[in-house]
Amino acid sequence: MDTPDESPAPAPGSRWSALQPWLTLACRLALAGILVYAAVSKYPPALSVQAVEAYDLFPPEVARLIGYTLPLFELALAVLLLVGLATRFTGAVTALLMVVFIAGILSAMARGLSIDCGCFGGGGAVDPGETTYGLSIARDIGFAALGAFIALWPRSPLALDRPLGLFR
Repeated sequence: MDTPDESPAPAPGSRWSALQPWLTLACRLALAGILVYAAVSKYPPALSVQAVEAYDLFPPEVARLIGYTLPLFELALAVLLLVGLATRFTGAVTALLMVVFIAGILSAMARGLSIDCGCFGGGGAVDPGETTYGLSIARDIGFAALGAFIALWPRSPLALDRPLGLFR
């Protein structure tokens, strides 16, 4: 007669508990890399200003301010993600930033503008057949999902949150 396997069943959630920190680390590193690439591709700042102005949402002075500060903000978020500092907050802010980008792209699309999103450099007017709104929105949804994952499950290795007492 066969005897059933006597090995204990894994505790509920133990696989998730072991895997989740590494998934969060992968999300942190991926999103940090994306943000660094996005920020660096916006230099010189005139490119970033041109991209923001193309959306025709802000007065020139505000568009210039956004164009100059957005790459710096993206770099700051990337650094926080890389070192794992204020991880939950940084993930949430990054996800929210992606939602803002999606709203801007939807606005341009709804108003019939033919522009390059300027997400990774460039920006400005393009021929109507050269717009990639759908791809840009899908990509930003994916990036927002990475940020949301980090915000929901911030615990990860190689993060400063725990040694500094910021992880609860």
